[in-house]
Amino acid sequence: MSLAERWRSARPPVAGVHLDSAACSRQSLAAIDAAASHARHEAEVGGYVAAEAAAPTLDAGRAAVRALTAMADAEVFFTTGSGHALDILLGSWTGGRTIACLPGEYGPNLASMARHGFDVRELPVDGAGRLDVDAAAGALAENPPALLHLTVLGSHRGTVQPVREIAAACRAAGIPLFVDAAQAFAHLDCASIGADALYSSSRKWTAGPRGVGLLATRPGLLPELEQQRLGHVEVNVGLHVGLCVALGELLALGPADVRTQLCEVGALTRTVLGEVAGWQVIEHVDEPSAITTLYPPDGVDPLTVRARLIAEHSIVTTYVGTERAPREMSRPALRISPHVDVTDDDLATLAAALVAVGR
Repeated sequence: MSLAERWRSARPPVAGVHLDSAACSRQSLAAIDAAASHARHEAEVGGYVAAEAAAPTLDAGRAAVRALTAMADAEVFFTTGSGHALDILLGSWTGGRTIACLPGEYGPNLASMARHGFDVRELPVDGAGRLDVDAAAGALAENPPALLHLTVLGSHRGTVQPVREIAAACRAAGIPLFVDAAQAFAHLDCASIGADALYSSSRKWTAGPRGVGLLATRPGLLPELEQQRLGHVEVNVGLHVGLCVALGELLALGPADVRTQLCEVGALTRTVLGEVAGWQVIEHVDEPSAITTLYPPDGVDPLTVRARLIAEHSIVTTYVGTERAPREMSRPALRISPHVDVTDDDLATLAAALVAVGR
């Protein structure tokens, strides 16, 4: 059985065409059942007793995060999502209040930085929005910020950033590095980056439940009081269990095989959609990610297109407004993000639908 067949057979049948993994992938039956079973166990024996019983599963999930990031001694915490993780990191930071990031930084991340009183400095990039490592290294050495925050793969564009290269520059300059891997975790290789902290959501490429995420930090990065607070805050243990099952499934499938397949999916998607008249594919066909973003024909609103794709063709995509990257985006776009189980027919159906709704 192929990887695509294994992925598809582990999930409920899809109602239509799902091309929206960058927003929310489809959970497996095992992840769904694990979360539901924990809820049932809470009703049977009480929430705290059930949480104690779930401890081995949660520990296995933390071990999976360490394996996937190659952060062998990382402290791993479960969060409510990526935004929560960034708030934890910035809120507990006691150093200077300057932070460097890409011009294409995710809008809600910028809002979190402003809320915590950080002065944002933009890193140099090329015409595709990709970090210019040499220029950035020079800027960091000459005028180092207190922190560097890098989003490996943006919400608005499928451009992969050279995270390991900038991590080396950060180490040389003595600058802590926080990595937003919301779109990269379980999608790109997130091992051995060398970050001080890496965080992600459950619902995207990992295909876990919504409402949970993960944060991995070097030992001692978070103050002890913050760690204690995270350990006692009210949490949905059942969703944590579902995430841990999804992480185990990813390891069983083979993370490298999944990454390779997703890279091929991205190239195929951009090849097919590059032939749709009037629509412009933003990424190069060989960009090593499964995210494809499209600019619509003149006079066509991608928000309306997304709604019509769902209502008239049962195709799920994402509308990408300029608020996702307010310092870089000048016009809205449509985002296509299939997982490893996408078929040629799925993409052909989307191409035909784009022609129909774009008239």
